[in-house]
Formats: sequence, C-alpha cells, structure tokens
Amino acid sequence: MQGVLDHIVLNAEDVEALVRFYTEVVELAPERLDAFRQGQVPFPSVRLNAGTIIDLAPKAMWQADELQDRGRPNLGHFCLTLDKADWQGLRARVAARHVPIEGPLPRWGARGNATSIYFHDPEGNEIEARYYED
Repeated sequence: MQGVLDHIVLNAEDVEALVRFYTEVVELAPERLDAFRQGQVPFPSVRLNAGTIIDLAPKAMWQADELQDRGRPNLGHFCLTLDKADWQGLRARVAARHVPIEGPLPRWGARGNATSIYFHDPEGNEIEARYYED
C-alpha cells in the first residue's frame, strides 16, 4: 500500500498566532482564513503543497474532555522537506524571530540522508525542516 498525507491537525490555543507563524515564517499559504474569521468554517488551514494541508483547530474544537487525550501527546514532531534555498530562507526567518533552533544535524528520512533543523511554533509543536542533497 502507498498513501499520501492529506493533512495534520494542530490543536491551537491561539489560532491567529499560529496562522501568523505558518504564513510569515514558514511561508505557507492560508486556506479558509477569511471564512474562519467570519465564523463560516470551524477552522483555518495552511497549505503545504497541492495535496497536503495543516489544519489549525481552535480550542473550542478540542477542549472537550474526550478529546484532550488525543493528538498532542502523541505528536513528536512533523517534518517539512524543502529545497536547499528554501530551507536556508526558512532557517534565516526562524532565527530572525529569535526562535531557538537545534541543528543543522545530519538525519535519515524517506529519501535517504538529509540535513535538518528543529524549532517550535508558538504553541510548542516541534517542526523539523530538512533538505536532501540529490
């Protein structure tokens, strides 16, 4: 079997802070942001690529007792693969915001050996960003 990652959901205490981080620092395009702000949809997203989005779920969606144990404790981190120039730009933008960065570090992944950095978004989600020397 082969699949494609459709989306991940990040539980957000402050949706607007995450939108700013993922659009301004990571430079992902917002999806349904105006509709969210107008109360027409329950959450906004940011687009990673043509087939993958990151949903930003506001607290009202996940604060119910039965949902609090899902998600965050099981998410170690997620990884974004970029070309080297985009990776360097992201690293510079993260550093410019004084967000602590771990790395660069050699790592192995889906396409073999890569160079990675790790940092956290405003909600504490760990992000790995990498590039492969192809």
